[in-house]
Formats: sequence, structure tokens, C-alpha cells
Amino acid sequence: MTDVNRPPEDRIGGWTRLVTARPRLSLLIALIFTALAVVAGSGVADRMGSGGWEDPASESAYATKALEKRFPASQPNLILLVDSGKKTVDDPAVAAEARSLAKKLSDEKAVTGVTSYWATGAPSLRARDRGEAIIAARILGDESAAGKALERIAPHYRGAHGPVEVRVGGMVAVRHELQSTIQEDLLRAEMIALPITLVLLVMVFGSAVAALLPLGVGIIAILGTDAVLRGLTEFTDVSVFAQNLTTALGLGLAIDYALFIVRRFREELGRGAEKLPAVAATLRTAGRTVLFSALTVAASLAAMLVFPQYFLRSFAYAGIAVVLIAATAALVVLPAALILLGDRVNALDLTRLLRRGRPARGGEPGAGWARLARLVMRRAPVFALATVAGLVALGLPFLRVEFGTADDRQLPSSAESHVVQQHIREGFPGGPGGAVEVLAEGGGTGSTKALADYSAKISALPQVLRVDSPAGRFADGRRVAEPGPAEAARLSDGSAEITVQPKGEAVDTASQDLVRTIRAQEPPFTTSATGTAAVLVDTKDSIADRLPWAAAIIVAVTLLLVFLLTGSVLIPIQAVLLNALSLTAMFGAVVWVFQDGHLSGPLSFTTSGDIETTLPVLMFCVAFGLSMDYGVFLLSRIKEEYDRTGDHQAAVEFGLRRTGGLITAAALILAVVMVGIGTSRVTNTKMLGLGIALAVLMDAMVVRGLLVPAVMKLTGRATWWAPGPLRRLHTRFGLSEGESTHAATGSEADGRRCGGKRGPRGEGGSHGEGGSHGEDGPHGEGGVRGEAERAWDRVSTGR
Repeated sequence: MTDVNRPPEDRIGGWTRLVTARPRLSLLIALIFTALAVVAGSGVADRMGSGGWEDPASESAYATKALEKRFPASQPNLILLVDSGKKTVDDPAVAAEARSLAKKLSDEKAVTGVTSYWATGAPSLRARDRGEAIIAARILGDESAAGKALERIAPHYRGAHGPVEVRVGGMVAVRHELQSTIQEDLLRAEMIALPITLVLLVMVFGSAVAALLPLGVGIIAILGTDAVLRGLTEFTDVSVFAQNLTTALGLGLAIDYALFIVRRFREELGRGAEKLPAVAATLRTAGRTVLFSALTVAASLAAMLVFPQYFLRSFAYAGIAVVLIAATAALVVLPAALILLGDRVNALDLTRLLRRGRPARGGEPGAGWARLARLVMRRAPVFALATVAGLVALGLPFLRVEFGTADDRQLPSSAESHVVQQHIREGFPGGPGGAVEVLAEGGGTGSTKALADYSAKISALPQVLRVDSPAGRFADGRRVAEPGPAEAARLSDGSAEITVQPKGEAVDTASQDLVRTIRAQEPPFTTSATGTAAVLVDTKDSIADRLPWAAAIIVAVTLLLVFLLTGSVLIPIQAVLLNALSLTAMFGAVVWVFQDGHLSGPLSFTTSGDIETTLPVLMFCVAFGLSMDYGVFLLSRIKEEYDRTGDHQAAVEFGLRRTGGLITAAALILAVVMVGIGTSRVTNTKMLGLGIALAVLMDAMVVRGLLVPAVMKLTGRATWWAPGPLRRLHTRFGLSEGESTHAATGSEADGRRCGGKRGPRGEGGSHGEGGSHGEDGPHGEGGVRGEAERAWDRVSTGR
């Protein structure tokens, strides 16, 4: 049959012809692309950073860089924890060995600013029980260079040295262990998730051949994104944590998109279509929805680009790349594979072994979801109120969230750098490593009296244990030690370094208030404060400043895209609110589990009593995007049926019957992938994986299964209402799945009121035969169609 003689729904055109004309060539190109991606993306993890939580434009970032340059000893990132065994650190033999180690360390290339308890006598560098003391230094260079230097020198210091035992710690060691642990955990997560995912796909499809297709798309997406990230490392910093998102979304979204496309292709084959028209119909319907879904997910992830922290920006890079590559593979590679397979897509039905000896189950596929939809809509107020109340209750713990910074407690308790920092926290006075470092610049720094007055004033603050400055050591508002050689080293080129040691923890509320108080002082010179608490204060301010912009981007794009899909004013608002509501359980669980420490034993993590500041932002953007992914799948089928019949309640039931099982299967598979990521030994990665797994399951099973049909029943036909100007906007630019045969908006719901005749698949409406423009209107076989929809049709069907 020629294309001219085919019915409209079977016509084969531009895009379908392009991706299916030479299917073997398309698959060969995909294979070459994947091979090149493997080469291009190799070693990407070694070029990534394990930091990126700070705002590079903040006061603390400026002070840190200036102090690193002028006073490297003030910013140690390497710590040797010296254990004197049964002796004390003041024992002559212990002291001699420690001084020898410090001298050896100072001779190392790329190491500067070596100091120690034995050189300074500083109480903060000695444990209260005098059994341990510290040698501190700074390894120069960026994260990558410092990590390589650590690998080279650490083995020469770690372990027994005469009467002492040495452990290696400090921020450079923490970051190095984080990077290596994440790489190992990611490989293990993939080994866990891939076989389980394959088994679940076989159960969903009933065919080993069909089950392998989503995995193929996922592998292309993951490897392609690794290559993109490797390229980005040449120009900007990229966080190693982003690889976890690459794996999770690469598998999750690829499986979502492939599930949707393969399912629709099999439906078309089941109706008796030939394989080429089946692919054309699939691309025209499910393909359109996949493209639309990819745009919504990418937009949610792109919102993280407004934040200056490269930790968050890295997830935007990885997320956008993996979404677009997964969608491209699903819309290019998958149709080529389906053309070659045809009916063989159903081959190797492994579920026959499970069904052997059992009577065949009757009933229409999705009948259980249809019954659930009818039940929910019969008791819509009850289900809506109960579901909303339950989700809000699950989210209440988030009201007591405390924000902090990522530190060594992200690592397993057995990690060496974690052990070192834990010993320092528990055994050393004043919380070493939690000091507020103040850089003083300007004319007044040349005056010892001005520095002394400022130091004395700061030391009198109730949160301060002591102050070390070029003018001496101060406590309780007075000088307690005269300046010596160590204090003289705190002056350099018209600037001075002042160390303020707080009484409490490094990042508790008192330390953060202390930073703000110090910054509010007005000495006769310019000051800039840094340190752990200062970085946290600046990070929180940066997040709070840009969060409204990120939220506005997500909400605006969601409202626009869902409006273009549905032509409704109410549905986009419902989508935003219900998607946000679906995340409450995730946020409540994050605080209850990871901040409060419940389940810390079974989940094997050390709680720090707070949540890293950037994590909730990341989790919201990712989980919201995934919720929109499922929401688009459901709404597209509801809209398709409503356009066809004009029956609102039947359309909701149809949409849930067609997509309920599909969305649940996709959510379950994605949850498996995320739980695999959640087996990581790094707490932030564990929180990300388990939290998003919970959010995905709550969205698919509770929000899509109960709340959406209940709310749509309550809003009734008003669900599809839009004012005249917006109706005309949607008429011109709208996008929807399937061939519309019934008007989708309020006053135009009855085709006869638009002047159309009864269409071939229901009431005439705007897309019936003639529609609002008459039988031979300018929009072809069915009246008014959206510009975007017509453009996609021209590409996918050639009309």
C-alpha cells in the first residue's frame, strides 16, 4: 500500500523513514558511538572533584584562597595523628620521633606550612589525655594534584615509626577516600542493579528480547554521558558524585522511555499492524510523549545551573546529558531495532516457565487499575483528604531540619581519615579544624595595637575559647601570651592572619552566629572570615538567594509544558502541587533517618546531626523531574482518551488502566537502581539513592494511583477549562498524544457547538471531520491542530 492510500494513522513519513530506512546502519552507528564513548569517557572519575559545596564568589572562598597563598600553614589539609602508645606525647623519645617526621614531611615536594604540637606547644594540637598529638601541613595544588601527592607520600608516614603509630587524615585525605569509595561503590551498585533490572524487565515484558532493549538504551545513555562529563572536566570542575546520577537516570529514564515505546509498539502489533506502520504510530504517539517527558525532566535538572556550587551544577550537567541521550537513543536507535525485530520482539518468553501448569488469567490488561480508578473516583473526597493528610504527616520531620556541611562522617566509620577526625573531635580541646580564620587587610594591620584591640574584643565574645593573632594569644578579653616567632609568621605583605577558636562544635548554631558577629565588627582594617562555619553560613545564604529562581524555573517550565500537553489551566497547577506533595515522604525520611540517626545501625552510617545544605535542593530537582516523567505518561493517555470521547471520568479510568502497570513497573525498576546506589558507604550517596527511591515509589503508587484520579474526579470537566486566549494559544502551539477527535476544552467540548460533524472516532469536535473550520478546513483532516503537534506529525508521518 502506498503512503497516499494509507489511512492517516498508518502513514509513514520523515522521521520514521529516517530512523528505519537503514536499521542495520543505524544500529552500527549506535555501536560505534558507544565504543567511542567508552574511549572518551575512560578515566573520567579520576578527573572529577569530591568537593564543590562552596560558593566560589563568597567571602569565605576569597579568604580561603588568600590565606592559602599568604599563610599556607593556616589552611592545613593534611594531618598526621601521632599516637604515643603507652607513653605521653611529651616523652623525649616520642618528641624526637615526631620532630623527625615533621622534618621529613617539610622536605616533601608540594608540601608547605608544616607545623606540630612539638614545634608550637599549642594545646589545640594535643589530646586532653596527652596520648595523641598532631602534625599539620598543606599539600599544594588543586584537588586532583593534591590527591596524587597524597597517594605518593602517605605510605611513607602511615603506620609504626619507632615508639609512635601514625594515621593520615585531613581534608585532602577525606576527599581522596570519598573519591575512591564512590568509584568502588558505583561499580558494586551497577553489579547489583543490572541483573535485578533485567529480571524485572523480563517479568514486565514476558520476553527476554524485549527486556534487553531498555538495557541497551540505558547503557548508551550512561556511556555517552560519561564521555560528555569527561569533556566538561577540560573546562570546569565536575563532582564525582554526579556519576551516581548518571547511572541512576541512565538506567531509570532509558527504561521508562523504552518501556513506553516498546509497549506501544507491541500494542500496535497486537491490533494487526505491520511493523513499519506500527513503528510510525508508536513514534507519533509514545515518541511524542517521550520527547515531551525528556524536556520536562531536563528542565527540572537545568534549574540547578542557577547555583554557583559546582556540586549542584555537576548534577545538572550529568542529568541534562543523560536525559537527552536516553531520549535520543529511544527515538532513534530503538525504532531501528524494532523494525529489525518485528514480531520477534515477543520472542523468548521466559515467563512461560512460571505460568506452566497454571490456568490462564482472563480479563483485560489493566483491569485492576481500572477497578482502582473507579473505586477512588466513587469516594474521591475521602481518598483525596486521606492521601494528602498522610503525605503531609510523613513530611513533618523536615520542619526540624538542621543544615550542615559534608565532612569525614560521610565515610564509613572504619575509613582512616574518618578515624583521625573522630579522635580529634572527641579527644582534642576546642574542636581543632573548627576555627574561624580571619584575614585582615589594609592600613590598620601594620599597627600591633589595632590588632591587639581587635583580638581582645573578639576573644571576649561568649562563644570564643581563644584568639591567636600577630599581637599574641587572647582569651576572655585580655592577652594571655605575648607574641613570639609563631605569631610573627602571621604577618605578610600588609595582611594578617587571626585564628578564632570557638568553644563549641565546628558548625553548630553558636559557631555560625560567631561568624556573623565577627563579620559585623568594624576594625580599622578590612576583614574576611573563613573556616567550616563561615563556609556553611555562605553556602546557606547562597542557596537561599538562588532557590527562588530555581523554583521559578521549574514551576514556570512545568506549567508551560503541561499546558501545551493538555490545553488546561487547572491540570498544570495540579501537576506542580501534586508532584511537590509526592516528595514530602522523602524529605521527612531524610531528617528522621539521616539527621536523627534512626536506622543508622542497619544502614551503616554515622549521623552528623544535620543534612548537607545542597542535598535537599538536589533531591528535589531530581525527584520532581522523575515525578513529572510519570505524570506526563499518565496525563498523555488521559488527554488522548478525553480528546477521543469527551468523557472525563472514562478518560481518567482509561489513562490509569493503560499506564498504571507501566508506571508502577518503571518506578519499581528505577527504585531498584536507586537502592543499588543507596548501598553506597558514603552517607550523601546513600541518602540520595534511598530518598529518591522512596519518592519515586510514593509518586507512582500513591500519587498517580490514588491522588490524581481523586483530584481529577473532584475537579470534573472543569479540569479541561481554559480562558479563550489560552485556548487559542494551545490551538496554535499545543502538543498532545494521539489523533484528537474531540475538543479538549470547556465550551468547545461538544463538536456540534464548533460547527463540526461527527468524526470517525466519536463526537465531531475540533478534530472531527471538518471541526471548527468546516469539512475542508485549513488544518486538514480534523480542524484545528497545534503548531507543535502538526510539526511533529510532519516529521513522524510525512503529512
